[in-house]
Amino acid sequence: MRLSSWSLAGLLALAGCSSYAPPAELAGMTRDQVVARMGAPDTQQQRDGGTRLEYPHGPFGKHTWFVYLDSAGIATRAEQVLTEANFNRVTPGMDQDAVRNLLGRPGETYMLGRSRGMVWSYRYESALCQWFQVEISDAHQVRSAGYGTPPECERRDRIIFP
Repeated sequence: MRLSSWSLAGLLALAGCSSYAPPAELAGMTRDQVVARMGAPDTQQQRDGGTRLEYPHGPFGKHTWFVYLDSAGIATRAEQVLTEANFNRVTPGMDQDAVRNLLGRPGETYMLGRSRGMVWSYRYESALCQWFQVEISDAHQVRSAGYGTPPECERRDRIIFP
């Protein structure tokens, strides 16, 4: 059977998605098996007697998976953390480390002028084209947080010349 270039491209795209999210049979896998399926984690942290592997993925980082391993290095569960429920837990005064532990690495960061801190931006799956942003003060605490429109979704008025 001969595949067209479009069919081949489609099959390759589907194959690439096989390691996008944690496998359904994740529970019970060893750390090495998880890494073989999902790749090397972006971050690894010791937590509660076990380990948490962090996998930010997706176009513009719309998904971040936390994979939890017990003390023996066996996967117990996975959680997609870029959700509105988690975003709504971010409150002014919260330490930036607590935000990082809740949401993972931000997709984008930028510094604010006049030493006012920085903004962390998290894209996520939503019916609306929006992202969640956290303003971090120079004291490393949340100053404000909320939803906004990412640059790729902003309306750009066109100037039409006669």
